[in-house]
Amino acid sequence: MKLAVYDDNRIGLVRNGIIHDVSHLVPAEFDAWPEQRMNWIIRNWAGVSGLVEDAASNNGKAVQDVTLRAINPAAPHVFAIPANYRAHLGEIGKRSITKGGRTAREVGFFLKAPGSLSGAGEPIELPAGSKRRFDHECELAVVIGKAGRNIRREDALEHVFGYSCLIDLTMRIEPGEFEEDRSLRKSFATFTPVGPWLVTADELGSTDELRSRLLVNGNERQGARIGDMIVGIAESIELISSVVPIQPGDIIASGTPKGVGPLVPGDVVEIGIDGIGSMSLNVREAAAAPRPF
Repeated sequence: MKLAVYDDNRIGLVRNGIIHDVSHLVPAEFDAWPEQRMNWIIRNWAGVSGLVEDAASNNGKAVQDVTLRAINPAAPHVFAIPANYRAHLGEIGKRSITKGGRTAREVGFFLKAPGSLSGAGEPIELPAGSKRRFDHECELAVVIGKAGRNIRREDALEHVFGYSCLIDLTMRIEPGEFEEDRSLRKSFATFTPVGPWLVTADELGSTDELRSRLLVNGNERQGARIGDMIVGIAESIELISSVVPIQPGDIIASGTPKGVGPLVPGDVVEIGIDGIGSMSLNVREAAAAPRPF
């Protein structure tokens, strides 16, 4: 199935371009905490999946008539895997902790703030007045459906709920500049667009032969086969859960291929992954902040 969060954090089933509201399946107490609805759906999927399927018989709205939000606006964690395609290592250069050819297998993972999540219907906002460079990174998002700690690689895919497209935005450092913490540089609001919807693992099947792509103003900059990642999805879950328990609703940004490049206000960036879909986002300048970057 394809699940989406839209408008005022309602939950919808997407089918044939129509979104069917299934928010009534979530207990009413979540009306005061609507960004948590998707976490409830994921945690209770075994009991509600059939009811969600039945909702396709109800009247719905055309997807283009709603505002798509992040697939899970209140993800407990957003884990990110760096240096996960060999062709990308050469363009990382001296600006990264992965210099010297170190890959995700050696450096592990880092965290992005869940508050940086945004959706297909929302723009990317770059810090106002900044002269810094802001780069796009094209990634597969992995959404956890089953909690666990110290998960063995051969069991890891049992913990996956589904997949989506994700752009990891990064404020770069230049030679001689002060290096802010990696999480800070990647955690501005709207710096983790994820969408357009969440495709459940049973519908998508194996991801190895799927290809990702990212275009800026219609020109393709990135593209790769998902199966060419150095650290695959199962190994990523093994790695992360060896450090901290994973939780339903957690999102893993699985790493970017080569072709990372800058975005500026006025650009239109599009990301797509086979079997999932695509989303196109406008890039603009954010409102002025007390602390400039």
